[in-house]
Amino acid sequence: MKIAVLISGGVDSAVVVHRLVEQGYDLHLFYIRIGLDTDEGDCSAEEDIEMCSLIAARYGLPFDVVSLHEEYWENVMEYALRTVKQGLTPNPDIMCNRIIKFGYFEQRWGKDFDMTATGHYASTEIIDGVKYLTTAVDPVKDQTDFLARITGEQLSHLMFPLGKLPKAEVRRIAIEAKLPNAFRKDSQGICFLGKINYNDFIRRHLGERPGPIIEIETGKKIGTHRGFWFHTIGQRKGLGLSGGPWYVVKKNVKDNVVYVSRGYDTEKQYGKLIHIDEMHFISGNPWGDKCDNVEISFKNRHTPDFFPAKITQCGESDYIIESKEKVQGIAPGQFAVIYDKDRHICYGSGIITGQKIKLS
Repeated sequence: MKIAVLISGGVDSAVVVHRLVEQGYDLHLFYIRIGLDTDEGDCSAEEDIEMCSLIAARYGLPFDVVSLHEEYWENVMEYALRTVKQGLTPNPDIMCNRIIKFGYFEQRWGKDFDMTATGHYASTEIIDGVKYLTTAVDPVKDQTDFLARITGEQLSHLMFPLGKLPKAEVRRIAIEAKLPNAFRKDSQGICFLGKINYNDFIRRHLGERPGPIIEIETGKKIGTHRGFWFHTIGQRKGLGLSGGPWYVVKKNVKDNVVYVSRGYDTEKQYGKLIHIDEMHFISGNPWGDKCDNVEISFKNRHTPDFFPAKITQCGESDYIIESKEKVQGIAPGQFAVIYDKDRHICYGSGIITGQKIKLS
């Protein structure tokens, strides 16, 4: 079997290569370059590519660097900047997986191989003849939420060799195999930005627009922000306010106002009802037209924790999630990732809206 392996220079994708070589597969390694060597972000590309070259040489495998910078900018970063400017909270990594890694790459290079393998911590499972995305063994490293916008067609061509391994085991394999990046730290943040601070990137493209920070309970101005696009619902750090903790609980985009509430347990930062639109199912709608108070679990951010809930369809692509527990920081624009009640199958995701919810 011919397999295209997406490698990043990190230990996870290196162990993927090691394991697939041991299993006798015919591999071709690819590094997707989405940043440029400029102050606009380089994602430490040269260091990553050098590490990938060492892995390829170690196993005598073909290796290519492919550029999708323009495609990334025109799709993923344009989406991120547009969403932020609207006062919403984007997730560029989710869109990158669907559009870049398993979109453009598959269309241009991956299609020439039987499968594409990555270092994502996720699994797949065939149930009644249908291939589903399922959670990884390691709940802390599980990355199914970042894959919750891919299509069933894309999933059919993907394999995740690390899904059954805890991170500690991956490190152990790398050390025993004496891989050159066995002790390399995991990457953090949005890859395109490299070493650039996220707020600096937003400032460069959207500028600053000072406005008031108002305590929502009293209506009193207690500070000034540099632009609502620097803040998201549920945010605590970076507000520059004393006497906290303070949490962002609301934004008025039209008037450029950021509202905050004080205290770790302020009810203003919690909610149980979440309206989502643009619901996307990876492997088809598991409930058909009978989605009424169906038991599920879900996430609204990258975390090992799931929330038990019920979901009800209330339109063609919009649904209401009723969580059994209070959810902190429900931010419009975020993706709500939907799983079965056993926290095993990742069905897909919807985009959280700011719509007021009434349940009859």
